[in-house]
Amino acid sequence: MSRIPRSHKTKRAPLSAARIAAAALALVDEKGLDGLSFRALAAKLRCEAMSLYHYYPSKAHLLDAMADLFLGEIPPVDRSLPWLDRLRALARVYRGAALRHPRFFQFMSLYRMNSRAGLSFLNAILMAFEDSGLDAEQRAQLFRVLGYFVTGAALDEALGYAKGPSAAVPVPEEEARRDFPAIMAVGPFFKPEYHTLTFEAGLDTILRRVAEAAGVPYSFTGTV
Repeated sequence: MSRIPRSHKTKRAPLSAARIAAAALALVDEKGLDGLSFRALAAKLRCEAMSLYHYYPSKAHLLDAMADLFLGEIPPVDRSLPWLDRLRALARVYRGAALRHPRFFQFMSLYRMNSRAGLSFLNAILMAFEDSGLDAEQRAQLFRVLGYFVTGAALDEALGYAKGPSAAVPVPEEEARRDFPAIMAVGPFFKPEYHTLTFEAGLDTILRRVAEAAGVPYSFTGTV
């Protein structure tokens, strides 16, 4: 009588801090921040929840690792580029990261970036400002202005103003066209297909102001 071969369990990849953080980021991409728990993450990784605490003693530690992973995916910007081009490139790559991980960006938009990875990214932006010749107060102010714009734009695009809380009884479209024509006239240009155009227009406006404050002609090489 022939022997029936034993079934073999599918081998599970070994746990590691990097694998756990990547799985957690993927889980948030799928379920949102409210869907992140050690129990849900353990189910995704096919392991016991308690085994995750060996790598991350708390959810805060895990979120730090996820933030570092988010920032680590951002491509570096060539330090030899003119400083205005570097600012443009850094704004673009940060927006790009937000659009790749829209649900996690809800966390990143408020994250203090005081980890080594966070400080490294912020330092790259401020080094570009430093190369402009602006004094420290001007650099701080314009850095914040740029940050306000990029974060706000990325939040709107990543999470979607159109997907936000709505009035229980919104004004019917026909009534809105009659009573609020100024809003309805520009409404079509708020659609996703106009997001990049609007972002570039806003970024251009801010960088022109930065160049003006630095007393240099506004220029863009077009390499980034």
